[in-house]
Amino acid sequence: MSDILLKNILSQYNKKKINAEYEANLRKQELYKKYPKLQEIDDKLTSLAISTTKSIINNNDKKLLEELNNNITKLKNEKSKILKSINISEDFFEPHYECSLCKDSGYITNSDYTSSMCSCLKQKLYNEQYNKANISNLNTQNFENFSDLYYSDKVDENKYHTNISPRENINLIKNICFKFIENFEDINQKNLLFTGNTGLGKTFLSSAIANELLKKGKNVLYQTAPVMLDSIIDYRFGKTKDSNILDSILNVDLLIIDDLGTECMNSMKFTELFNIINTRLLNQNKVTKTIISTNLSLKNLYSAYDERIVSRIVGNYDICYFFGDDIRFKKRTD
Repeated sequence: MSDILLKNILSQYNKKKINAEYEANLRKQELYKKYPKLQEIDDKLTSLAISTTKSIINNNDKKLLEELNNNITKLKNEKSKILKSINISEDFFEPHYECSLCKDSGYITNSDYTSSMCSCLKQKLYNEQYNKANISNLNTQNFENFSDLYYSDKVDENKYHTNISPRENINLIKNICFKFIENFEDINQKNLLFTGNTGLGKTFLSSAIANELLKKGKNVLYQTAPVMLDSIIDYRFGKTKDSNILDSILNVDLLIIDDLGTECMNSMKFTELFNIINTRLLNQNKVTKTIISTNLSLKNLYSAYDERIVSRIVGNYDICYFFGDDIRFKKRTD
């Protein structure tokens, strides 16, 4: 990881945090102007909080503490009644941070009082270092924008070798995606292999899944197979200073490998691909899942790759076969 990159991102985080807290203070001051009684109550609460702390430090007088706590409770109840009467929630005064976990600091405090990088900061680093322009697809490629109307509802067994229509098939795949998201933490939930011709929605659904998992605080790393394998080989031969690339690929919550089958393979790349697939299946410390997208059929995968690789996929991935007409062409002609 580049120290300069981390420093720049943390600077952005600090600005977001300061801005959120500044806007919260502005909201509070505007409300105080309209309802001076609220400021009066808050000032009293602050004073009582200080008095309570002093009492605990100095003499721990139980009777005094009880009196102070009773006064605090009364003031809070009075404040709640006022806020309720003007239809304002209790969190109105709180800063609206982008990330509620780290409060836009980038780090969270663990139960053992150590600090660790928040998932939002990890994702930001992934986006800047690896996902590049691909992550921008998340703005539009989501389940809200998914439509099965671009898929034919006609059954063509001669063409597709199945007795269901492309539309029925894509909805079955969509349900598999929902199950994958819902059961992501379940070690028994299989990974996903999306196979089929170009323009049938494989990348779109991969992005839609990523979108939902990001909402759940999971980290997502998107890599095309050629770039991913070349990056690892460069790392092995010391051609890159990015020492985090392999660890990120092996341990990120969700790894999306797109365009498998378009890379130029050699024995080293076979070994690295097997290592990635196998390690992510065997991870002990956390659940890691993978989505692989390819234009190759299962038969062609067996021809192109080591049997160990394909057997891992067949045994541990739900295989989703996409078929139909190129929906990108249909969208252009609409």
